[in-house]
Amino acid sequence: MKHVRTAFAAAIALTAAGVGSAWAADTIKIGTAGPMTGQYATFGEQMKNGAEMAVIDINAAGGVLGKQLELVIEDDACDPKQAVAVANKAASDGVVFMAGHFCSGSSIPASQVYEEEDILQISPASTNPKLTEEGGDNVFRTCGRDDQQGAVAGQYLVDNFKDQKIAILHDKTAYGKGLADQTKKQLNALGVEEAMFEAYTAGEKDYSALISKLKSEDIGVVYVGGYHTEAGLMIRQAHEQGYKPQLVSGDALVTDEYWKITGDTGEGTLMTFSPDPRKNPVAAPVVERFRAKGIEPEGYNLYTYGAIQAWAQAAEKAGTTDTAAVAEALKGNQFETVLGEIGFDDKGDVTAPGYVFYVWKDGTYDYVE
Repeated sequence: MKHVRTAFAAAIALTAAGVGSAWAADTIKIGTAGPMTGQYATFGEQMKNGAEMAVIDINAAGGVLGKQLELVIEDDACDPKQAVAVANKAASDGVVFMAGHFCSGSSIPASQVYEEEDILQISPASTNPKLTEEGGDNVFRTCGRDDQQGAVAGQYLVDNFKDQKIAILHDKTAYGKGLADQTKKQLNALGVEEAMFEAYTAGEKDYSALISKLKSEDIGVVYVGGYHTEAGLMIRQAHEQGYKPQLVSGDALVTDEYWKITGDTGEGTLMTFSPDPRKNPVAAPVVERFRAKGIEPEGYNLYTYGAIQAWAQAAEKAGTTDTAAVAEALKGNQFETVLGEIGFDDKGDVTAPGYVFYVWKDGTYDYVE
Protein backbone atom coordinates (compact mmCIF):
# COMPACT_ATOMS: atom_id res chain seq x y z
CA MET A 1 0.00 0.00 0.00
CA LYS A 2 1.18 3.51 -0.70
CA HIS A 3 -0.42 4.84 2.44
CA VAL A 4 1.44 3.60 5.51
CA ARG A 5 -0.32 4.29 8.79
CA THR A 6 1.65 4.73 11.98
CA ALA A 7 1.39 2.08 14.66
CA PHE A 8 -0.28 4.62 16.94
CA ALA A 9 -2.89 5.57 14.35
CA ALA A 10 -3.58 1.92 13.64
CA ALA A 11 -3.94 1.15 17.32
CA ILE A 12 -6.53 3.82 18.05
CA ALA A 13 -8.74 3.20 14.97
CA LEU A 14 -11.93 1.43 15.96
CA THR A 15 -14.15 -0.75 13.81
CA ALA A 16 -17.21 0.61 12.07
CA ALA A 17 -20.46 0.65 14.03
CA GLY A 18 -22.63 -2.43 13.72
CA VAL A 19 -19.88 -4.84 12.67
CA GLY A 20 -18.16 -5.39 15.98
CA SER A 21 -15.44 -3.64 17.91
CA ALA A 22 -11.73 -4.44 17.82
CA TRP A 23 -8.40 -2.68 17.50
CA ALA A 24 -7.46 -1.95 13.90
CA ALA A 25 -4.24 -3.96 14.25
CA ASP A 26 -6.44 -7.03 14.68
CA THR A 27 -8.79 -6.23 11.80
CA ILE A 28 -8.76 -5.85 8.05
CA LYS A 29 -10.51 -2.74 6.84
CA ILE A 30 -12.74 -2.98 3.77
CA GLY A 31 -15.35 -0.62 2.39
CA THR A 32 -18.45 -0.23 0.30
CA ALA A 33 -19.31 3.01 -1.47
CA GLY A 34 -22.41 4.06 -3.35
CA PRO A 35 -25.31 6.50 -3.35
CA MET A 36 -26.26 6.41 0.33
CA THR A 37 -28.08 9.71 -0.22
CA GLY A 38 -29.77 11.30 -3.22
CA GLN A 39 -32.32 10.06 -5.72
CA TYR A 40 -30.57 6.70 -6.16
CA ALA A 41 -30.16 6.02 -2.44
CA THR A 42 -32.25 2.86 -2.72
CA PHE A 43 -29.27 1.23 -4.44
CA GLY A 44 -26.85 2.53 -1.83
CA GLU A 45 -29.09 0.91 0.79
CA GLN A 46 -28.94 -2.38 -1.12
CA MET A 47 -25.14 -2.23 -1.19
CA LYS A 48 -24.95 -1.30 2.50
CA ASN A 49 -27.24 -4.17 3.49
CA GLY A 50 -25.31 -6.65 1.38
CA ALA A 51 -21.93 -5.53 2.70
CA GLU A 52 -23.02 -5.55 6.33
CA MET A 53 -24.49 -9.04 6.09
CA ALA A 54 -21.41 -10.38 4.30
CA VAL A 55 -19.07 -8.97 6.94
CA ILE A 56 -21.21 -10.33 9.78
CA ASP A 57 -21.26 -13.81 8.21
CA ILE A 58 -17.56 -13.87 7.30
CA ASN A 59 -16.57 -12.65 10.76
CA ALA A 60 -18.80 -15.27 12.40
CA ALA A 61 -16.98 -17.91 10.37
CA GLY A 62 -13.56 -16.72 11.60
CA GLY A 63 -12.87 -13.72 9.43
CA VAL A 64 -10.16 -13.50 6.78
CA LEU A 65 -6.61 -14.69 7.42
CA GLY A 66 -7.47 -15.03 11.09
CA LYS A 67 -8.61 -11.41 11.41
CA GLN A 68 -12.02 -9.83 11.68
CA LEU A 69 -13.24 -7.55 8.92
CA GLU A 70 -13.99 -3.91 9.68
CA LEU A 71 -16.51 -2.29 7.34
CA VAL A 72 -16.45 1.34 6.27
CA ILE A 73 -19.51 2.69 4.44
CA GLU A 74 -19.08 5.76 2.23
CA ASP A 75 -21.54 7.94 0.31
CA ASP A 76 -20.63 9.08 -3.21
CA ALA A 77 -24.20 10.20 -4.12
CA CYS A 78 -23.43 8.89 -7.65
CA ASP A 79 -21.35 12.03 -8.16
CA PRO A 80 -17.95 11.57 -9.88
CA LYS A 81 -16.16 14.23 -7.82
CA GLN A 82 -17.56 12.91 -4.57
CA ALA A 83 -16.56 9.40 -5.63
CA VAL A 84 -12.95 10.50 -6.07
CA ALA A 85 -13.04 12.11 -2.61
CA VAL A 86 -14.44 8.88 -1.17
CA ALA A 87 -11.68 6.87 -2.85
CA ASN A 88 -8.98 9.15 -1.44
CA LYS A 89 -10.54 8.94 2.01
CA ALA A 90 -10.59 5.15 1.77
CA ALA A 91 -6.89 5.18 0.95
CA SER A 92 -6.03 7.44 3.88
CA ASP A 93 -8.18 5.27 6.17
CA GLY A 94 -6.24 2.13 5.28
CA VAL A 95 -8.99 0.33 3.33
CA VAL A 96 -7.52 -2.59 1.36
CA PHE A 97 -10.64 -3.53 -0.60
CA MET A 98 -13.61 -1.54 -1.90
CA ALA A 99 -16.90 -3.20 -2.86
CA GLY A 100 -18.10 -0.34 -5.02
CA HIS A 101 -19.19 1.87 -6.54
CA PHE A 102 -22.74 1.70 -7.91
CA CYS A 103 -22.87 4.25 -10.74
CA SER A 104 -20.39 3.73 -13.57
CA GLY A 105 -19.80 7.48 -13.55
CA SER A 106 -18.48 7.08 -10.01
CA SER A 107 -16.66 3.76 -10.35
CA ILE A 108 -14.57 4.83 -13.34
CA PRO A 109 -12.91 7.94 -11.85
CA ALA A 110 -12.65 6.30 -8.41
CA SER A 111 -10.90 3.31 -9.98
CA GLN A 112 -8.01 5.55 -10.98
CA VAL A 113 -7.46 6.45 -7.32
CA TYR A 114 -7.71 2.81 -6.25
CA GLU A 115 -5.12 1.85 -8.84
CA GLU A 116 -2.75 4.60 -7.68
CA GLU A 117 -3.28 3.71 -4.02
CA ASP A 118 -3.09 -0.07 -4.50
CA ILE A 119 -6.63 -0.85 -3.36
CA LEU A 120 -8.54 -3.73 -4.90
CA GLN A 121 -11.97 -2.77 -6.29
CA ILE A 122 -14.92 -5.01 -7.12
CA SER A 123 -18.04 -3.20 -8.28
CA PRO A 124 -21.30 -5.07 -7.78
CA ALA A 125 -23.21 -2.81 -10.13
CA SER A 126 -21.18 -0.66 -12.56
CA THR A 127 -21.82 -1.98 -16.05
CA ASN A 128 -20.03 0.47 -18.37
CA PRO A 129 -17.37 -1.48 -20.34
CA LYS A 130 -14.77 1.25 -19.75
CA LEU A 131 -14.46 0.25 -16.09
CA THR A 132 -12.59 -2.95 -16.88
CA GLU A 133 -11.47 -2.12 -20.43
CA GLU A 134 -9.51 0.91 -19.23
CA GLY A 135 -9.10 0.08 -15.54
CA GLY A 136 -6.05 -1.43 -13.90
CA ASP A 137 -5.35 -4.99 -12.84
CA ASN A 138 -7.00 -4.18 -9.50
CA VAL A 139 -10.47 -3.61 -10.97
CA PHE A 140 -13.23 -6.25 -11.08
CA ARG A 141 -17.01 -6.50 -11.10
CA THR A 142 -19.59 -9.13 -10.15
CA CYS A 143 -22.20 -7.72 -12.55
CA GLY A 144 -22.25 -7.88 -16.33
CA ARG A 145 -21.41 -5.19 -18.89
CA ASP A 146 -23.52 -2.83 -20.96
CA ASP A 147 -22.32 -4.33 -24.23
CA GLN A 148 -23.65 -7.69 -23.01
CA GLN A 149 -26.86 -6.16 -21.66
CA GLY A 150 -27.39 -4.00 -24.73
CA ALA A 151 -26.92 -6.99 -27.03
CA VAL A 152 -29.63 -8.91 -25.18
CA ALA A 153 -31.94 -5.88 -25.17
CA GLY A 154 -31.40 -5.15 -28.87
CA GLN A 155 -32.05 -8.75 -29.82
CA TYR A 156 -35.25 -8.81 -27.76
CA LEU A 157 -36.50 -5.60 -29.33
CA VAL A 158 -35.98 -7.02 -32.83
CA ASP A 159 -37.53 -10.37 -31.96
CA ASN A 160 -40.64 -8.86 -30.39
CA PHE A 161 -41.15 -5.28 -31.58
CA LYS A 162 -39.49 -4.82 -34.99
CA ASP A 163 -42.82 -3.83 -36.56
CA GLN A 164 -43.32 -0.96 -34.12
CA LYS A 165 -41.60 2.41 -33.92
CA ILE A 166 -38.86 2.23 -31.29
CA ALA A 167 -37.44 5.21 -29.41
CA ILE A 168 -34.19 4.99 -27.45
CA LEU A 169 -33.75 7.53 -24.67
CA HIS A 170 -30.81 8.10 -22.33
CA ASP A 171 -29.93 10.32 -19.38
CA LYS A 172 -26.42 11.32 -20.59
CA THR A 173 -24.69 9.44 -17.75
CA ALA A 174 -21.91 6.91 -18.25
CA TYR A 175 -24.39 4.16 -17.37
CA GLY A 176 -27.49 5.40 -19.17
CA LYS A 177 -25.91 6.54 -22.43
CA GLY A 178 -23.59 3.56 -22.47
CA LEU A 179 -26.53 1.18 -22.20
CA ALA A 180 -28.55 3.10 -24.80
CA ASP A 181 -25.59 3.14 -27.21
CA GLN A 182 -25.06 -0.61 -26.91
CA THR A 183 -28.76 -1.35 -27.37
CA LYS A 184 -28.86 0.88 -30.45
CA LYS A 185 -25.72 -0.81 -31.80
CA GLN A 186 -27.30 -4.26 -31.57
CA LEU A 187 -30.64 -3.07 -32.91
CA ASN A 188 -28.98 -1.47 -35.94
CA ALA A 189 -26.73 -4.49 -36.53
CA LEU A 190 -29.88 -6.59 -36.85
CA GLY A 191 -31.25 -4.29 -39.51
CA VAL A 192 -33.68 -2.21 -37.45
CA GLU A 193 -33.37 1.57 -37.15
CA GLU A 194 -34.81 3.36 -34.16
CA ALA A 195 -37.34 6.09 -34.89
CA MET A 196 -35.86 8.37 -32.25
CA PHE A 197 -32.62 8.57 -30.24
CA GLU A 198 -32.78 11.35 -27.69
CA ALA A 199 -31.32 12.50 -24.38
CA TYR A 200 -33.26 13.69 -21.35
CA THR A 201 -32.18 15.38 -18.15
CA ALA A 202 -32.05 13.19 -15.06
CA GLY A 203 -33.62 14.57 -11.91
CA GLU A 204 -36.48 16.42 -13.56
CA LYS A 205 -40.04 15.86 -12.37
CA ASP A 206 -41.97 16.72 -15.51
CA TYR A 207 -41.38 14.79 -18.73
CA SER A 208 -44.69 15.74 -20.33
CA ALA A 209 -43.04 17.52 -23.27
CA LEU A 210 -40.95 14.44 -24.06
CA ILE A 211 -44.00 12.22 -23.64
CA SER A 212 -46.00 14.42 -26.02
CA LYS A 213 -43.23 14.15 -28.62
CA LEU A 214 -43.12 10.36 -28.31
CA LYS A 215 -46.90 10.23 -28.62
CA SER A 216 -46.98 12.51 -31.69
CA GLU A 217 -44.34 10.34 -33.38
CA ASP A 218 -46.49 7.26 -32.76
CA ILE A 219 -43.72 5.53 -30.81
CA GLY A 220 -44.85 2.09 -29.70
CA VAL A 221 -41.79 1.04 -27.70
CA VAL A 222 -39.67 3.29 -25.48
CA TYR A 223 -36.26 1.99 -24.42
CA VAL A 224 -34.82 3.97 -21.51
CA GLY A 225 -31.10 3.95 -20.76
CA GLY A 226 -31.26 5.40 -17.27
CA TYR A 227 -32.55 4.93 -13.75
CA HIS A 228 -35.82 3.87 -12.18
CA THR A 229 -36.89 7.31 -10.98
CA GLU A 230 -37.02 8.92 -14.41
CA ALA A 231 -38.28 5.79 -16.18
CA GLY A 232 -41.05 5.49 -13.61
CA LEU A 233 -42.10 9.09 -14.00
CA MET A 234 -42.12 8.77 -17.78
CA ILE A 235 -44.45 5.79 -17.93
CA ARG A 236 -46.75 7.26 -15.28
CA GLN A 237 -46.98 10.59 -17.09
CA ALA A 238 -47.50 8.80 -20.41
CA HIS A 239 -50.52 6.99 -19.00
CA GLU A 240 -51.83 10.29 -17.67
CA GLN A 241 -51.84 11.49 -21.28
CA GLY A 242 -53.72 8.38 -22.39
CA TYR A 243 -50.57 7.09 -24.08
CA LYS A 244 -49.46 3.55 -23.21
CA PRO A 245 -46.20 2.58 -24.95
CA GLN A 246 -44.24 -0.53 -24.06
CA LEU A 247 -41.46 0.54 -21.68
CA VAL A 248 -38.19 -1.41 -21.82
CA SER A 249 -35.13 -0.63 -19.71
CA GLY A 250 -32.13 -2.08 -17.91
CA ASP A 251 -30.94 -3.28 -14.54
CA ALA A 252 -31.45 0.06 -12.78
CA LEU A 253 -35.14 -0.83 -12.45
CA VAL A 254 -34.45 -3.66 -9.98
CA THR A 255 -35.93 -1.89 -6.98
CA ASP A 256 -39.37 -1.81 -5.40
CA GLU A 257 -39.13 1.96 -5.60
CA TYR A 258 -39.87 1.70 -9.31
CA TRP A 259 -43.34 0.35 -8.55
CA LYS A 260 -43.87 2.93 -5.82
CA ILE A 261 -43.40 5.59 -8.49
CA THR A 262 -45.47 3.94 -11.21
CA GLY A 263 -48.18 2.07 -9.40
CA ASP A 264 -50.25 0.05 -11.87
CA THR A 265 -48.84 2.05 -14.79
CA GLY A 266 -45.63 0.06 -14.37
CA GLU A 267 -47.47 -3.18 -15.17
CA GLY A 268 -45.75 -4.95 -18.05
CA THR A 269 -42.52 -2.96 -17.94
CA LEU A 270 -39.68 -5.07 -19.31
CA MET A 271 -36.07 -4.91 -18.13
CA THR A 272 -32.80 -6.75 -18.37
CA PHE A 273 -30.94 -7.96 -15.28
CA SER A 274 -28.60 -10.79 -14.39
CA PRO A 275 -30.15 -14.04 -13.14
CA ASP A 276 -31.85 -13.35 -9.80
CA PRO A 277 -29.52 -14.74 -7.10
CA ARG A 278 -32.46 -14.98 -4.69
CA LYS A 279 -33.55 -18.01 -6.74
CA ASN A 280 -30.15 -19.67 -6.39
CA PRO A 281 -30.38 -22.59 -3.90
CA VAL A 282 -26.92 -21.86 -2.49
CA ALA A 283 -28.11 -18.37 -1.53
CA ALA A 284 -31.18 -19.62 0.35
CA PRO A 285 -29.69 -19.43 3.89
CA VAL A 286 -28.45 -15.87 3.29
CA VAL A 287 -31.78 -14.83 1.76
CA GLU A 288 -33.54 -16.21 4.83
CA ARG A 289 -31.30 -14.19 7.15
CA PHE A 290 -32.01 -11.03 5.19
CA ARG A 291 -35.74 -11.62 5.34
CA ALA A 292 -35.57 -12.39 9.05
CA LYS A 293 -34.17 -8.88 9.46
CA GLY A 294 -37.01 -7.41 7.42
CA ILE A 295 -34.83 -6.88 4.32
CA GLU A 296 -35.81 -8.17 0.90
CA PRO A 297 -32.45 -8.87 -0.81
CA GLU A 298 -33.47 -7.54 -4.21
CA GLY A 299 -31.23 -5.90 -6.77
CA TYR A 300 -27.65 -5.45 -5.60
CA ASN A 301 -27.82 -6.76 -2.03
CA LEU A 302 -26.49 -10.16 -3.05
CA TYR A 303 -24.18 -8.81 -5.75
CA THR A 304 -22.41 -6.80 -3.05
CA TYR A 305 -22.42 -9.77 -0.68
CA GLY A 306 -20.93 -11.92 -3.46
CA ALA A 307 -18.22 -9.35 -4.22
CA ILE A 308 -17.04 -9.46 -0.62
CA GLN A 309 -17.22 -13.26 -0.57
CA ALA A 310 -15.05 -13.50 -3.69
CA TRP A 311 -12.47 -11.07 -2.31
CA ALA A 312 -12.35 -12.89 1.05
CA GLN A 313 -11.84 -16.29 -0.59
CA ALA A 314 -9.19 -14.87 -2.93
CA ALA A 315 -7.33 -13.31 0.02
CA GLU A 316 -7.35 -16.68 1.77
CA LYS A 317 -6.00 -18.39 -1.37
CA ALA A 318 -3.32 -15.71 -1.73
CA GLY A 319 -2.46 -15.82 1.97
CA THR A 320 -2.40 -12.03 2.04
CA THR A 321 -4.50 -8.93 1.37
CA ASP A 322 -1.82 -7.57 -0.97
CA THR A 323 -3.71 -6.23 -3.98
CA ALA A 324 -1.55 -7.80 -6.69
CA ALA A 325 -1.65 -11.22 -5.04
CA VAL A 326 -5.40 -11.10 -4.45
CA ALA A 327 -6.01 -9.91 -8.03
CA GLU A 328 -3.99 -12.84 -9.33
CA ALA A 329 -6.01 -15.22 -7.17
CA LEU A 330 -9.28 -13.70 -8.38
CA LYS A 331 -8.29 -14.26 -12.01
CA GLY A 332 -7.01 -17.78 -11.46
CA ASN A 333 -9.74 -19.45 -9.42
CA GLN A 334 -13.45 -20.11 -9.07
CA PHE A 335 -15.37 -18.94 -6.00
CA GLU A 336 -18.45 -20.31 -4.28
CA THR A 337 -20.74 -17.36 -3.64
CA VAL A 338 -24.40 -16.43 -3.25
CA LEU A 339 -24.25 -15.70 -6.99
CA GLY A 340 -23.23 -19.29 -7.63
CA GLU A 341 -19.77 -20.34 -8.75
CA ILE A 342 -18.06 -17.35 -10.33
CA GLY A 343 -14.66 -16.43 -11.67
CA PHE A 344 -13.11 -13.46 -13.41
CA ASP A 345 -11.41 -13.06 -16.77
CA ASP A 346 -8.15 -11.24 -17.46
CA LYS A 347 -9.95 -7.89 -17.63
CA GLY A 348 -11.70 -8.40 -14.28
CA ASP A 349 -15.14 -9.11 -15.74
CA VAL A 350 -17.15 -11.82 -14.05
CA THR A 351 -17.52 -15.16 -15.81
CA ALA A 352 -21.12 -15.94 -14.94
CA PRO A 353 -24.47 -16.29 -16.73
CA GLY A 354 -25.44 -13.18 -18.67
CA TYR A 355 -28.55 -11.04 -18.84
CA VAL A 356 -32.14 -12.19 -19.01
CA PHE A 357 -35.47 -10.38 -19.33
CA TYR A 358 -37.81 -9.63 -16.47
CA VAL A 359 -41.31 -8.18 -16.41
CA TRP A 360 -42.94 -6.05 -13.71
CA LYS A 361 -46.28 -7.50 -12.64
CA ASP A 362 -48.44 -6.91 -9.58
CA GLY A 363 -45.75 -4.87 -7.86
CA THR A 364 -42.83 -7.23 -8.31
CA TYR A 365 -40.53 -8.44 -11.07
CA ASP A 366 -39.89 -11.95 -12.31
CA TYR A 367 -38.50 -13.72 -15.34
CA VAL A 368 -40.35 -13.31 -18.63
CA GLU A 369 -42.00 -16.63 -19.36
